[in-house]
Amino acid sequence: MSLRYLTFDCYGTLVDWKTGIETNFSSSFQNGAANHADVFKRYALLEAREEKAYRSYEDILQTTSLNLAKQLGLSPNKDNAVRFANGIANWPAFEDTPQALRDLGKRGYKRVILSNIDRDLLQDTIKNNNLEIDGYVTAEDVRSYKPEKNHWTQFFQVYKVQIDEVIHVANSIYHDIIPATELGIRTVWVNRYNEPLPEKVEPSYVVSKVSDLIAILP
Repeated sequence: MSLRYLTFDCYGTLVDWKTGIETNFSSSFQNGAANHADVFKRYALLEAREEKAYRSYEDILQTTSLNLAKQLGLSPNKDNAVRFANGIANWPAFEDTPQALRDLGKRGYKRVILSNIDRDLLQDTIKNNNLEIDGYVTAEDVRSYKPEKNHWTQFFQVYKVQIDEVIHVANSIYHDIIPATELGIRTVWVNRYNEPLPEKVEPSYVVSKVSDLIAILP
């Protein structure tokens, strides 16, 4: 069967997760990131620990930001955490993302986001960044977080797609590339942050930005 659907992770792939976290954390916690070059790495590790059992992503954002602030020796409060969680809808899309999604749509591909987030936060992100998509599956829909595989299960159930008709496109090796590969889905690793590819991880394609898909897909 021919390729019909492209599924995308959102934050880190379509939207600049690193810049969003660093900028939003700094402003929400009174310049709390100013003297810490590893805020993004610390945040990502702390957030992954919070995603073992399902609760709203807004709650996870708040809890993770508070834990990070404490780890950095800051004096956080609930208001700081609420500001941080509310700021996610304003995290910027990568410069190439909006046009790349439009171009892929013109090529006839259906574009579906599979994201570890609440529906309302994703809807605001899509609207604020003018992202043209055909659907989405969120953690709120499936009551779990990637790398659990429920996002893909829901996607296949809703869209009636065969595995060989889809490619999953993502930046996160841990959340996306590994579980999608285990399911037998072809993958594109979007290496947005110029990271080394871990050993024994073999995505079908490796690109540096979403717009590179135009050249490699049929």
